[in-house]
Amino acid sequence: MSSIPLPAGLLDRAALAVGPGTAPAVAEELTALTGRPVLGYDAEGRLSGAAGGAQDAPLVLVGATLPPALRGDPRVRWFHSVNAGVDGLLDGGWPAGVLLTRTVGRMGERIGQYALAWVLADCQGVPGHLARTAARAWRREPSELAAGQTALVYGTGHIGTAVASALGAAGVHTVGVGRAEHAPGGPFDERITAEEDGPWLGRARFVVDALPLTDATRDFFAGPRLSALRGATFLNVGRGATVSLPALGRALAAGHVRTAVLDVLTDEPPAPDHPVWELPRTTLTSHSAGITAGTDITADFRACWEALRAGEAPELAVRIGRGY
Repeated sequence: MSSIPLPAGLLDRAALAVGPGTAPAVAEELTALTGRPVLGYDAEGRLSGAAGGAQDAPLVLVGATLPPALRGDPRVRWFHSVNAGVDGLLDGGWPAGVLLTRTVGRMGERIGQYALAWVLADCQGVPGHLARTAARAWRREPSELAAGQTALVYGTGHIGTAVASALGAAGVHTVGVGRAEHAPGGPFDERITAEEDGPWLGRARFVVDALPLTDATRDFFAGPRLSALRGATFLNVGRGATVSLPALGRALAAGHVRTAVLDVLTDEPPAPDHPVWELPRTTLTSHSAGITAGTDITADFRACWEALRAGEAPELAVRIGRGY
């Protein structure tokens, strides 16, 4: 983003409101930051609190969703998402002239730790040990060193970079798969584009999906890519719709994927009869890898607020055309 997305002085006149489900502590922190009361808005888009002065004021909203009534309200000038993923907000188009920023916070650190935990658990045979304990069976099994193994990390942004940093600390050779224009360097041992991943798929011991959901990444992991794996462990910490579940099921059945750990799904929560529950050697972790804390929301909102007050574009501004 090359231009300042909000006119100078707009923040001085703006009214702030937080959406449903936002913790009271977040509103308190925003009040302390901005020096003004923070309103609320509900799922219908109705403002609550001392809303009288907000009738004609520009609106700055903080929340998980933007109700249709506010989506078409010309007073809304900035929406700060309490989540990192914004594909749900962008479905159906985004209102012209409305700045969209997102919360990242320490999510990368949390997801990096999550990925490392599952990689180490896999190398130590933890799932097998748990199963044998439940069956009261005593059997020694050799472990596997993580050091020297290869992990393909799809997505070289904030989350993918944090995953690579965590895995690299355990000696895993990380190959970042991202867009050609992404700057080289960072914690990745090597960087490639998606068009170059073919030779790596058969060599990868671990595959980590940290992709955002865009038109280009929907069903990114489908039959051709998954069937090229040779016993890799697959982890999805990106978005559910980047993976074709039927194709993943076939890859698990054929042994192309050794085990799968899915933190995200297209349908959350899945119904009791959803086919994902029947996938072999698969663990679901209920979108828990990088739960956003209230401190993440307020810290990232503060960074955006201060950038705008200084006449700068926030680093966390979403590029609407790209989708993240």
